[in-house]
Amino acid sequence: MQEAPSTNPRPARSAEAARKLGPRALATRDRLLRATESLLGERSVMDLSVAEIARIAETSPATFYHYFTDVEAAVLMLAQQVSGELPEALARIEDEAREGSALDWARALANVFLDHWERHHAVLLIRNLAADKGDERFQDVRRMALSPVLGRLAERIEAARAAGRVDDGAHAQLAAAGLVAMLENLSAHFRGIKTFEASREAVVETCSRMILLSLGEAGSEAGR
Repeated sequence: MQEAPSTNPRPARSAEAARKLGPRALATRDRLLRATESLLGERSVMDLSVAEIARIAETSPATFYHYFTDVEAAVLMLAQQVSGELPEALARIEDEAREGSALDWARALANVFLDHWERHHAVLLIRNLAADKGDERFQDVRRMALSPVLGRLAERIEAARAAGRVDDGAHAQLAAAGLVAMLENLSAHFRGIKTFEASREAVVETCSRMILLSLGEAGSEAGR
Protein backbone atom coordinates (compact mmCIF):
# COMPACT_ATOMS: atom_id res chain seq x y z
CA MET A 1 0.00 0.00 0.00
CA GLN A 2 1.17 3.51 -0.74
CA GLU A 3 2.45 5.67 2.10
CA ALA A 4 0.63 8.96 2.55
CA PRO A 5 2.61 12.17 2.30
CA SER A 6 3.53 13.76 5.59
CA THR A 7 1.01 16.25 6.93
CA ASN A 8 3.36 19.24 6.89
CA PRO A 9 5.32 19.35 3.64
CA ARG A 10 6.24 22.67 2.08
CA PRO A 11 3.46 24.07 -0.10
CA ALA A 12 3.31 23.77 -3.87
CA ARG A 13 4.08 26.80 -5.99
CA SER A 14 1.34 29.41 -5.89
CA ALA A 15 -1.43 29.70 -8.45
CA GLU A 16 -0.09 33.16 -9.30
CA ALA A 17 3.28 31.64 -10.20
CA ALA A 18 1.56 28.99 -12.30
CA ARG A 19 -0.27 31.64 -14.33
CA LYS A 20 3.09 33.12 -15.38
CA LEU A 21 4.21 29.88 -17.04
CA GLY A 22 4.36 29.90 -20.82
CA PRO A 23 3.42 26.97 -23.08
CA ARG A 24 6.89 25.38 -23.01
CA ALA A 25 7.13 25.69 -19.24
CA LEU A 26 3.67 24.21 -18.81
CA ALA A 27 4.65 21.30 -21.05
CA THR A 28 7.79 20.69 -18.97
CA ARG A 29 5.82 20.77 -15.74
CA ASP A 30 3.28 18.38 -17.21
CA ARG A 31 6.06 15.94 -18.13
CA LEU A 32 7.29 16.06 -14.55
CA LEU A 33 3.80 15.39 -13.23
CA ARG A 34 3.25 12.50 -15.64
CA ALA A 35 6.61 11.03 -14.64
CA THR A 36 5.64 11.33 -10.98
CA GLU A 37 2.33 9.57 -11.60
CA SER A 38 4.05 6.80 -13.55
CA LEU A 39 6.46 6.13 -10.70
CA LEU A 40 3.67 6.20 -8.12
CA GLY A 41 2.17 3.23 -9.90
CA GLU A 42 5.32 1.26 -9.11
CA ARG A 43 6.38 2.29 -5.61
CA SER A 44 5.60 4.29 -2.48
CA VAL A 45 5.73 8.06 -2.61
CA MET A 46 8.35 7.84 0.15
CA ASP A 47 10.65 6.00 -2.27
CA LEU A 48 10.46 8.58 -5.06
CA SER A 49 13.43 10.82 -5.74
CA VAL A 50 13.64 14.09 -7.62
CA ALA A 51 16.50 12.69 -9.71
CA GLU A 52 14.43 9.73 -10.87
CA ILE A 53 11.40 11.87 -11.72
CA ALA A 54 13.61 14.27 -13.68
CA ARG A 55 15.28 11.40 -15.54
CA ILE A 56 11.96 9.94 -16.70
CA ALA A 57 10.73 13.42 -17.66
CA GLU A 58 13.98 13.89 -19.64
CA THR A 59 15.00 16.98 -17.74
CA SER A 60 17.19 17.84 -14.74
CA PRO A 61 16.64 17.96 -10.96
CA ALA A 62 17.29 21.71 -11.12
CA THR A 63 14.37 22.02 -13.54
CA PHE A 64 12.16 20.02 -11.15
CA TYR A 65 12.91 22.50 -8.37
CA HIS A 66 11.96 25.36 -10.65
CA TYR A 67 8.37 24.08 -10.48
CA PHE A 68 8.11 22.23 -7.15
CA THR A 69 9.63 22.58 -3.72
CA ASP A 70 9.83 18.80 -3.26
CA VAL A 71 8.26 15.51 -4.35
CA GLU A 72 5.28 15.96 -2.05
CA ALA A 73 4.49 19.32 -3.64
CA ALA A 74 4.42 17.60 -7.04
CA VAL A 75 2.12 14.90 -5.68
CA LEU A 76 -0.24 17.55 -4.29
CA MET A 77 -0.46 19.31 -7.65
CA LEU A 78 -0.96 15.98 -9.36
CA ALA A 79 -3.81 15.17 -6.95
CA GLN A 80 -5.37 18.56 -7.69
CA GLN A 81 -5.22 17.94 -11.42
CA VAL A 82 -6.64 14.42 -11.46
CA SER A 83 -9.31 15.24 -8.87
CA GLY A 84 -10.54 18.03 -11.10
CA GLU A 85 -11.50 15.48 -13.74
CA LEU A 86 -14.42 14.10 -11.72
CA PRO A 87 -16.60 17.26 -11.63
CA GLU A 88 -15.95 17.67 -15.37
CA ALA A 89 -17.09 14.10 -16.01
CA LEU A 90 -20.20 14.66 -13.88
CA ALA A 91 -21.14 17.72 -15.94
CA ARG A 92 -20.66 15.70 -19.11
CA ILE A 93 -22.95 12.85 -18.08
CA GLU A 94 -25.55 15.34 -16.87
CA ASP A 95 -25.71 16.73 -20.40
CA GLU A 96 -25.69 13.30 -22.04
CA ALA A 97 -28.34 11.77 -19.77
CA ARG A 98 -31.04 14.44 -20.01
CA GLU A 99 -33.13 12.25 -22.31
CA GLY A 100 -32.28 8.96 -20.61
CA SER A 101 -33.65 7.16 -17.58
CA ALA A 102 -32.46 7.37 -13.99
CA LEU A 103 -30.85 3.97 -14.53
CA ASP A 104 -28.89 5.32 -17.51
CA TRP A 105 -27.61 8.18 -15.36
CA ALA A 106 -26.74 5.90 -12.44
CA ARG A 107 -24.80 3.54 -14.71
CA ALA A 108 -22.94 6.47 -16.25
CA LEU A 109 -22.03 7.76 -12.80
CA ALA A 110 -20.71 4.37 -11.69
CA ASN A 111 -18.65 4.10 -14.87
CA VAL A 112 -17.21 7.58 -14.31
CA PHE A 113 -15.93 6.57 -10.87
CA LEU A 114 -14.49 3.28 -12.11
CA ASP A 115 -12.77 4.96 -15.08
CA HIS A 116 -11.40 7.72 -12.85
CA TRP A 117 -9.87 5.27 -10.41
CA GLU A 118 -8.55 3.01 -13.14
CA ARG A 119 -6.66 5.92 -14.72
CA HIS A 120 -5.30 7.45 -11.50
CA HIS A 121 -5.41 4.72 -8.85
CA ALA A 122 -2.07 5.47 -7.20
CA VAL A 123 -2.59 9.23 -7.00
CA LEU A 124 -6.15 8.96 -5.69
CA LEU A 125 -5.09 6.38 -3.12
CA ILE A 126 -2.38 8.72 -1.82
CA ARG A 127 -4.86 11.62 -1.81
CA ASN A 128 -7.30 9.66 0.32
CA LEU A 129 -4.65 8.30 2.68
CA ALA A 130 -3.28 11.79 3.29
CA ALA A 131 -6.79 13.23 3.72
CA ASP A 132 -7.73 10.48 6.18
CA LYS A 133 -4.57 11.27 8.17
CA GLY A 134 -5.76 14.85 8.55
CA ASP A 135 -3.84 16.71 5.85
CA GLU A 136 -6.15 19.64 5.17
CA ARG A 137 -4.73 20.29 1.72
CA PHE A 138 -5.55 16.79 0.52
CA GLN A 139 -8.92 16.96 2.31
CA ASP A 140 -9.68 20.10 0.30
CA VAL A 141 -8.67 18.36 -2.92
CA ARG A 142 -10.91 15.38 -2.18
CA ARG A 143 -13.77 17.68 -1.22
CA MET A 144 -13.37 19.59 -4.49
CA ALA A 145 -13.72 16.36 -6.43
CA LEU A 146 -16.60 14.76 -4.54
CA SER A 147 -18.76 17.72 -3.47
CA PRO A 148 -20.40 18.21 -6.90
CA VAL A 149 -21.32 14.51 -7.02
CA LEU A 150 -22.64 14.56 -3.48
CA GLY A 151 -24.64 17.71 -4.21
CA ARG A 152 -26.22 16.30 -7.37
CA LEU A 153 -27.18 13.06 -5.65
CA ALA A 154 -28.65 14.99 -2.73
CA GLU A 155 -30.72 17.11 -5.13
CA ARG A 156 -32.11 14.00 -6.80
CA ILE A 157 -32.89 12.34 -3.46
CA GLU A 158 -34.59 15.51 -2.20
CA ALA A 159 -36.68 15.67 -5.39
CA ALA A 160 -37.64 12.01 -4.93
CA ARG A 161 -38.68 12.70 -1.34
CA ALA A 162 -40.78 15.68 -2.45
CA ALA A 163 -42.47 13.43 -5.04
CA GLY A 164 -43.27 10.86 -2.38
CA ARG A 165 -40.94 8.18 -3.75
CA VAL A 166 -38.60 8.31 -0.75
CA ASP A 167 -39.54 8.16 2.93
CA ASP A 168 -39.50 11.50 4.76
CA GLY A 169 -37.12 10.00 7.29
CA ALA A 170 -34.33 9.85 4.72
CA HIS A 171 -31.75 12.62 5.06
CA ALA A 172 -30.78 13.59 1.52
CA GLN A 173 -27.22 14.69 2.30
CA LEU A 174 -26.47 11.62 4.43
CA ALA A 175 -27.92 9.27 1.83
CA ALA A 176 -25.90 10.99 -0.88
CA ALA A 177 -22.74 10.75 1.23
CA GLY A 178 -23.34 7.02 1.64
CA LEU A 179 -23.68 6.58 -2.12
CA VAL A 180 -20.52 8.56 -2.81
CA ALA A 181 -18.64 6.47 -0.24
CA MET A 182 -19.89 3.31 -1.96
CA LEU A 183 -18.80 4.53 -5.40
CA GLU A 184 -15.39 5.65 -4.12
CA ASN A 185 -14.64 2.49 -2.18
CA LEU A 186 -15.82 -0.01 -4.76
CA SER A 187 -13.89 1.84 -7.46
CA ALA A 188 -10.77 2.11 -5.29
CA HIS A 189 -10.81 -1.57 -4.39
CA PHE A 190 -12.12 -3.00 -7.65
CA ARG A 191 -8.87 -4.93 -8.14
CA GLY A 192 -9.53 -6.80 -4.91
CA ILE A 193 -13.20 -7.27 -5.70
CA LYS A 194 -12.15 -9.27 -8.76
CA THR A 195 -11.15 -12.06 -6.37
CA PHE A 196 -14.88 -12.51 -5.69
CA GLU A 197 -15.40 -13.12 -9.40
CA ALA A 198 -17.25 -9.84 -9.66
CA SER A 199 -16.94 -8.27 -13.09
CA ARG A 200 -16.90 -4.56 -13.82
CA GLU A 201 -20.42 -4.92 -15.18
CA ALA A 202 -21.52 -6.43 -11.87
CA VAL A 203 -20.05 -3.48 -9.98
CA VAL A 204 -21.77 -0.98 -12.29
CA GLU A 205 -25.15 -2.74 -12.07
CA THR A 206 -24.94 -3.12 -8.29
CA CYS A 207 -23.99 0.51 -7.73
CA SER A 208 -26.61 1.81 -10.16
CA ARG A 209 -29.37 -0.14 -8.44
CA MET A 210 -28.28 1.07 -5.02
CA ILE A 211 -28.55 4.59 -6.39
CA LEU A 212 -32.03 3.85 -7.77
CA LEU A 213 -33.13 2.51 -4.39
CA SER A 214 -32.11 5.81 -2.82
CA LEU A 215 -34.06 7.66 -5.53
CA GLY A 216 -37.16 5.52 -4.99
CA GLU A 217 -37.06 4.40 -8.63
CA ALA A 218 -35.80 0.84 -8.44
CA GLY A 219 -39.10 -0.74 -9.50
CA SER A 220 -39.83 1.53 -12.43
CA GLU A 221 -36.31 2.00 -13.81
CA ALA A 222 -34.40 -1.22 -13.20
CA GLY A 223 -35.81 -2.95 -16.23
CA ARG A 224 -35.31 -0.08 -18.65
